[in-house]
Amino acid sequence: MRASWYEKNGEARDVMKIGDLPTPTAGPGEVRVRLAVSGLNPSDVKSRRGRPLADALCVPNSDGAGLIDQVGPGVDSSRIGERVWVWNGQWQRPLGTSAEYIVLPQEQAVLLPDTTEFAAGACLGIPALTAFRAVELLGDIAGKTIVVIGAGSAVAHYAAQLAIIKGARVIGTVGSVEKARHAAAVGVTQTINYKTESVLDRVLELTGGKGADGLIDMDFSTTAALLGKGLVARHGVVACYGSNVMGESPFPFRDIMFRSLTLHFVVVYDLLPADRARAIETLTHLLAENRLTHTIGAHFSLDDIVAAHEAVEGGKVLGNVVIDLQ
Repeated sequence: MRASWYEKNGEARDVMKIGDLPTPTAGPGEVRVRLAVSGLNPSDVKSRRGRPLADALCVPNSDGAGLIDQVGPGVDSSRIGERVWVWNGQWQRPLGTSAEYIVLPQEQAVLLPDTTEFAAGACLGIPALTAFRAVELLGDIAGKTIVVIGAGSAVAHYAAQLAIIKGARVIGTVGSVEKARHAAAVGVTQTINYKTESVLDRVLELTGGKGADGLIDMDFSTTAALLGKGLVARHGVVACYGSNVMGESPFPFRDIMFRSLTLHFVVVYDLLPADRARAIETLTHLLAENRLTHTIGAHFSLDDIVAAHEAVEGGKVLGNVVIDLQ
C-alpha cells in the first residue's frame, strides 16, 4: 500500500518518506479500512517533531474515513462496505491513517452517515470528540454564557456549535477578522480579537461584570492567569484541552480556589469507554440530521505530505487539513 511515514523525529521535509508498505490484514475482532481521507491535526505534527518512536517507523495521523473492505474473525461480514470514520488510529500504535489502509479494532471504525462526506468524517476523531467532551463537562449550559477560546480553530469551532445546540450563548476569542466571520457563521454571539482587545475586559463587559459561566480553553498557559481575575464567574466551570506551554504554567491557586471554580482537563485519546460511546452516539445523531458545520481548510495529496504538515505548523489554514488518499 502507498503510505507516508517517518523513522525519526524532526522537521517534516527532513524525515517524512513516501512509498510502499505491506498492506495490513485484519485479525480477530478487527476491520480493515480502505481510507479515502486522512485528517491531520496539530497533535500529529507535535508527535512527529518530538514524541519518541516506540517502533521502527510511524505512519502518522489518528483520524480518517473510508470503507471497510475486510473483517477479521469474530466480526460480522455485513460490515464489509460500510462507510466509516476512525478514531485513535495512530494512538500507541505505529500505523496511522496516512496510508491507503489501516487495521484496527472494529469499535474504532464508526458508521458514517451517507450524508456526511469522507473529508468531514476525517475531522471527527480528535476535533469533534474533544469538543463534545469539553462541552459535556460544563454541565447544563442552557441559557448560560460560555467563552470558547480560539473559536476559529478546528476543535473550538465544533465546541461552539455543540454549546449553541445545548442552548448556550457563546462568546469566542479569535485572531483575525476572517476567523471572527467564521465563528459568527455558526452562531457565536460575540467575538473578541485577542490580538487587539483585552479578553478579560471584554468578557466582563459582555457579562455585566459577572464573568462567563463556563470556559472551553485551548491554551491553559495563557488563560490560567485570567481565571482568578474574573474571566469565569464564581462557581463556574473550565474545560481545557490544550496549552501552548506543555511544561509548568503559573497557577493562581488561591484566587481560583476562592472563586470555587471547577477545572476539567480533556485528553481525547484517553476518554473513558462510556464517555466516548456517548459522544459517538450524539455526534452520529447530529451528523444524520446535518446539524454540524465542517470546515475543510485545505486538501493535500499523499505526495504533498510535507506541505500538509507545514501548513498545520504554520497555523494559517482556517479549518481542518486533510490528505486525499483516493
